[in-house]
Amino acid sequence: MYFFLSFLASGIPFHFPSKINTNKVTSPPKKSAEAIIIDLQPYSDLPKKYVDSVFKKLSVIYPNIQLKKTLPLPQRAFYKPRNRYRADSLINILRGQTPQSHVTIGMTSKDISAEKDAIKDYGIMGLGFQPGSSCVVSYFRLSKKRDVFEQFFKLSIHELGHTQGLPHCPVKTCFMRDAEGKNNTNQEKEFCPKCKAHLESKGWRF
Repeated sequence: MYFFLSFLASGIPFHFPSKINTNKVTSPPKKSAEAIIIDLQPYSDLPKKYVDSVFKKLSVIYPNIQLKKTLPLPQRAFYKPRNRYRADSLINILRGQTPQSHVTIGMTSKDISAEKDAIKDYGIMGLGFQPGSSCVVSYFRLSKKRDVFEQFFKLSIHELGHTQGLPHCPVKTCFMRDAEGKNNTNQEKEFCPKCKAHLESKGWRF
């Protein structure tokens, strides 16, 4: 399932039995899943300063992160009629290069697109599976009138949030809000409590 650009379990009261069966064998508690490793995969067209900025900011809230060597954009993902790269194709290629227990985020300055509703080729800023092992973000559609480093970071953690199982969030100030074809990063302040709690369960720290 594709997403362009929440959920706490409700408490259930527990009632102790009147008698305890001492012969009952209980299973040990399950260990929490091992935290994944986020791989930042820059494409060679993107200036290093943008990659370094995201890496620095993301490392503060997620420690298991590594920066990969740059790669050229794969030509098989190029959509010649619109001079764009297909985001879904990039994601599928990245997924094939992603080791188990890793998540890869491809980063580019080129225009990217994907099919949306009746529009075959719709320009987007980012795309990710929910959940998934890969996503992609593009610098191309960011506002040059605002802090592009901050926008690129918010875009990156939005798509990474999808890979961790987060859907779009109705809270307008949350990083996981639906862009709805716009750049609303200036209104996004942080993850809302529900989205934050979900990511904390995945090893993120805030």
